[in-house]
Amino acid sequence: MGVWIDTDMGADDLFAVLLVMQHRHVDGISLSFGNATLAQVEKNAAGAARSFDWQVPIWTGADRAIIGKVETAERIHGVTGMRTRGANLPQITANFAPALPELCTWLEQNDDCKILALGPLTNLATLALSRPDLLSQIGQITWMGGGLTSGNHTPSAEFNAFADPESLAILLARNVPICMVDLDACRRVEINETDISDVRSSEHSQNELLADILGGYLDIALTRGRETMALYDPVAAAAFVRSDLFEICPAHIAIELDDSPCRGRTIVDTRNPDQANATIVTGLDSEKIRALCLSALKESQ
Repeated sequence: MGVWIDTDMGADDLFAVLLVMQHRHVDGISLSFGNATLAQVEKNAAGAARSFDWQVPIWTGADRAIIGKVETAERIHGVTGMRTRGANLPQITANFAPALPELCTWLEQNDDCKILALGPLTNLATLALSRPDLLSQIGQITWMGGGLTSGNHTPSAEFNAFADPESLAILLARNVPICMVDLDACRRVEINETDISDVRSSEHSQNELLADILGGYLDIALTRGRETMALYDPVAAAAFVRSDLFEICPAHIAIELDDSPCRGRTIVDTRNPDQANATIVTGLDSEKIRALCLSALKESQ
């Protein structure tokens, strides 16, 4: 049985998808707004499929949050959701079919389904509301989102949580098994300028393209006076394919839904395992995970 990836296809999403494809058969990819508008995310996905010869079916999903708001990370990642140092994915306008029917069919035909979620959880919350009978087919959602301490999109909230906090609340309320790979865990795995050079000199068939995208991603940190950049989505992908490199513990997760400065903040309580509604990453082997993530950018698949 393969796996499913739900993504708002930006730079680190691309790296994460490449990593998963090294280790698992991917049955489907669904798209959502997030790093950029859904229309741009669709172009990114179509361009990635062309550049890397992906044969996996891709479907389109949510263009806004459950309650109708559109929040993107364009102020960080640019209008394409994917900063580069020159080379770019081809900008292809694709007419992807709706994701929900295909995701439902996949769940109907498989048991213990594993889903990697790399953006706002809107597509999966929509599934929960429209087909609650299929939720028991989900073995686990591994989600890059939330934060144990501070946020990144706001002082309190991580972007994927802030963009659609109601979606996380919907899934938690329905006891969908979620493993949260949060900001604090991801920030323990970083890249630097040397890694850009290593990717450029690698034997990957798209080494120049990947080096430019990885360089643009690193530039987010460099323009802020930092020499390293955390590998967010690829760390969640690593947890998805190599859970042995992580320490996981049960936790009770809640999310702030009020329209306040704390909206989107994840509140994590690990004191009472018997009250847990999810799991979280509490430790990881940063060097092995870093090498694993970068291998997907250096080795042709």
